[in-house]
Amino acid sequence: MSQYIDIETLNQQIALESGFAKILMEKHASVIVGQKQMMNRLLIGLLCRGHILLEGMPGLAKTLAIKTLASSINASFNRIQFTPDLLPADILGTNIFNPSTLDFSIRKGPIFANFILADEINRAPAKVQSALLESMQERQVTIGKETFKLEEPFLVLATQNPIEQEGTYPLPEAQVDRFMMKVVVQYPNMEEEREILRRNLDGTIHQPVQAIVNTEDILKARSSIEKIYMDARIENYILNLVFATRKPAEYKLIELSPLINYGASPRASIFLAQAAKASAFLNQRGFVIPDDIQNVAKDVLRHRIGITYEAEAENIDQDQIISSILSKVVVP
Repeated sequence: MSQYIDIETLNQQIALESGFAKILMEKHASVIVGQKQMMNRLLIGLLCRGHILLEGMPGLAKTLAIKTLASSINASFNRIQFTPDLLPADILGTNIFNPSTLDFSIRKGPIFANFILADEINRAPAKVQSALLESMQERQVTIGKETFKLEEPFLVLATQNPIEQEGTYPLPEAQVDRFMMKVVVQYPNMEEEREILRRNLDGTIHQPVQAIVNTEDILKARSSIEKIYMDARIENYILNLVFATRKPAEYKLIELSPLINYGASPRASIFLAQAAKASAFLNQRGFVIPDDIQNVAKDVLRHRIGITYEAEAENIDQDQIISSILSKVVVP
């Protein structure tokens, strides 16, 4: 009975503290037509200190989404356009010699912001990609002999174009694994695109966005998410999903064994649990249910599963494999 009372109290607390998320979603809808799932994933990443990799065609409001989120939260935003000639110092900063004082001073790079848009991250060579990903993991930057902590909240939104191969440097699997989610951004439907067309023609698409949330609210929400209850059966469900990607035969998924080259890493278990808690928070619940896990499973797992040549030959991708796993693993 006491546990029930605790859950009820927690539900009330979460409902009260998650109110800002609904306001952010409404603000997003007033600027961007559709793409609700993309905004939902950005919020989950923000609430879980996880970075997001967006994959989609040009013109699908990826840049506008992160700008809108940054403006709504009264946070700093920098966009970095990745190109083959980019250097790590162009992102992190460098020491600048001052002839008048005969001394060096540090000039910080664009990584020093709350929200970073790494546009077309796969256009820069591995050294530059690694410089960004190190900042993502350690949340600090070392320039010369000095180390600087990055201010929270700190969110990297990286984009990559799925159709271009020439002049690109694909992210290695170990680096991609550091992203909490890989979100595939889809085209809008016809009615959504009609609304986009009308907004652009009448000028309402360019209305400025006012800050409605402080960074302190985000940090407070993170503390609340840590308190969200996760039952042991839910934990087992997460582990079973992840282990099914590694040993599918043990979960009566023998047909997947020749299709999977390697399964999801331990980061998948951690991020599935965190994302599920954030999903519960956004739905104003103080506890996690299986729907929360199923809702985020593809975005957390799709870039952590390696497929074989046989799977590619049969046109089977990671999403189809994850769907098969979700349909077979027992739901608590």
